[in-house]
Amino acid sequence: MPQPIRVPINHDADTVAARQQGRALAAQLGLASTDQALVATTISELARNILQYAKHGEIILDCAEQRGRRGIVVIAHDQGPGIADIELAMQDGYTTGNGLGLGLPGVRRLMDDFEIVSQVGKGTTVTAKKWAR
Repeated sequence: MPQPIRVPINHDADTVAARQQGRALAAQLGLASTDQALVATTISELARNILQYAKHGEIILDCAEQRGRRGIVVIAHDQGPGIADIELAMQDGYTTGNGLGLGLPGVRRLMDDFEIVSQVGKGTTVTAKKWAR
């Protein structure tokens, strides 16, 4: 398996680079074009959250295999302020910023697997997977 692709997220332009690399990896892994678009949207949301709340972080793109299925793993990691109440943050419409509060719940709906780990003052890691059909 190829090495994970690490894309530092420090500026809006980094989001574009991460999206392009994520879409390319998803295509390489055999995901349908509609799923490639969902992966790109997921990357945009997660990178935007990094920039808005933590200012800096990274998106890590990797391959996954499970029971003969192949897929893409998107990991968004930052060392920002963290999320005090993950359950609340996962509710549609909840936001601590100026958005619509649809980012994290939307990512959970777009992807097949979703996990979020956060510690106040230490940062947040979101892991999302999309499997080839």
